[in-house]
Amino acid sequence: MINFEFYNPARIIFGKDTESQAGKQISKFGKRVLLHYGGGSVKANGVYDKVVKSLKEEGLFFVELSGVVPNPRLSLVREGIELCKKNNLDFVLAVGGGSVIDSAKAIAAGVRYSGDVWELYMDNSKLAGLTEALPVGVVLTIPAAGSESSTASVITNEEGWLKRAINTEVVIPKFAVLNPESSYTLPAYQTACGASDIFAHLMERYFTQEPNVDFTDRLIEANMRTILNNAPLALKNPNDYNVRAEIMWAGAVAHNNLLNTGRIGDWGSHDIEHEISGAYDIAHGAGLSIVFPAWMKYVYKQNVDKFIQFAMRVFNVDFSFDDKEKIVFEMIERLEAWYVRMGLPIRLSDVNIGSERIREMADKCMVGRTHVGNFQKLKADDIYEIYKLAL
Repeated sequence: MINFEFYNPARIIFGKDTESQAGKQISKFGKRVLLHYGGGSVKANGVYDKVVKSLKEEGLFFVELSGVVPNPRLSLVREGIELCKKNNLDFVLAVGGGSVIDSAKAIAAGVRYSGDVWELYMDNSKLAGLTEALPVGVVLTIPAAGSESSTASVITNEEGWLKRAINTEVVIPKFAVLNPESSYTLPAYQTACGASDIFAHLMERYFTQEPNVDFTDRLIEANMRTILNNAPLALKNPNDYNVRAEIMWAGAVAHNNLLNTGRIGDWGSHDIEHEISGAYDIAHGAGLSIVFPAWMKYVYKQNVDKFIQFAMRVFNVDFSFDDKEKIVFEMIERLEAWYVRMGLPIRLSDVNIGSERIREMADKCMVGRTHVGNFQKLKADDIYEIYKLAL
């Protein structure tokens, strides 16, 4: 176990009807708010009306910026930055899922950054000069990205369709309202993609080369099993509060950095997937369900015992230890079967993507980087082979 610091100041406000507390929480940090959201879903499910009511009750001034799409766009981020500066806004409230939250974080960072915000995403060393951002709050409607209490933000630049991330404590939300009821109306595919994203965050942390991390291994395994068990139930009974609550809380804990402690995660699969969703604009969770099995097939020999542990503890594979590869590939089959049960793709061909651009995506993945991943440090040729395994 390596040395670590753990810090997460995000206040979690969890439960029924908690949207009504948004205005009160914001008033602790600011008075002039950018209300940031996506399309019509937050209005259709009533969350928008509850949030606006809470803002008015606190006497807060607010300006709205809607239009966030999956794989949130840099152009809208720049629009939000200008709105904040023009209206002297001092708080950004994200109402929605991970894309809205990531966009809000980028706006909050961009307002305080002296250069163009995209510089931070292309060159993470510049984050050292970002000492503050506008405070951000969240009303979560889609459990998936875990961005509601994380250091991360991922944005797509339409010029070149590069998808890149930042990680910095200054964009950790000040609070996050989590009402499982707000996820009742999610389409089944969006629920499935969200579960895939949560599970991927757990696997990225789990597959480490750092020894003696049994405590966090077991925390991650418990979270994984929670998602494996509850996500299919959410598809069968969308209005089951208890099921939705398990998923929503598991998603937040999966990505608030608690499960990073003492270990170095991988994150190669996320970088590899970002090129797929950046080029083809597919759902991030769907891209992850395609990439992860292929990544596993390519890297498992780097530490086969970690994969054996994962197979036994998470997927209950109980085969003879004499054939380790059989255990690993049985686990991969069970993971793929879970994805399929959830209605998710497990091959590029499942989403009508062929081999035409996989070399291009592998090369683009390396732009601004020396490698991706930590379990095995991957270069462009390695990424190309993983894409081939995903066909």
